[in-house]
Amino acid sequence: MSTMEMAKPQAQHDFLQKMVGTWEVNAADMGNGEVWTETCRSLNGIWFVAEGNGNMPGGERATTVLTLGYDPANGRYVGTWFGTMMHHLWVYDGELSEDGNTLSLYTTGPDFAQQGKLCDYREQITFTDHDHRTFTSSAKQPDGSWKQFMQANYTRKQ
Repeated sequence: MSTMEMAKPQAQHDFLQKMVGTWEVNAADMGNGEVWTETCRSLNGIWFVAEGNGNMPGGERATTVLTLGYDPANGRYVGTWFGTMMHHLWVYDGELSEDGNTLSLYTTGPDFAQQGKLCDYREQITFTDHDHRTFTSSAKQPDGSWKQFMQANYTRKQ
């Protein structure tokens, strides 16, 4: 029986490490102008888990969970997202921009404009500095372009 070598953080994990901490999240479409909170932790520098909590537009409480890591074998970022407001598990495959500030995550999920259909999405995490980042969601259009429909702004609290 062979022993499996423990995973070690790669240079690509540095981007994810910047997400560790507690963040205040603001977005016009997140519900009644209320602020959400996200706490991100590292699992030995290999996997990162971010849990968000806040109120939906109808006032109902919601929780979201984002998981992210880097797969050296495929040279791609991988992850998932799920939230208590829906049953769909979003599965991500992504890449870091050349300047190292934006992680683009690609996924397929329910088309919010056409019930029963699927749509391709791109979500981007962009650091503007150590204490500020944005999260944007865009839907792929028939011509192949991306149309942004949501942006959340994150400010580090600790």
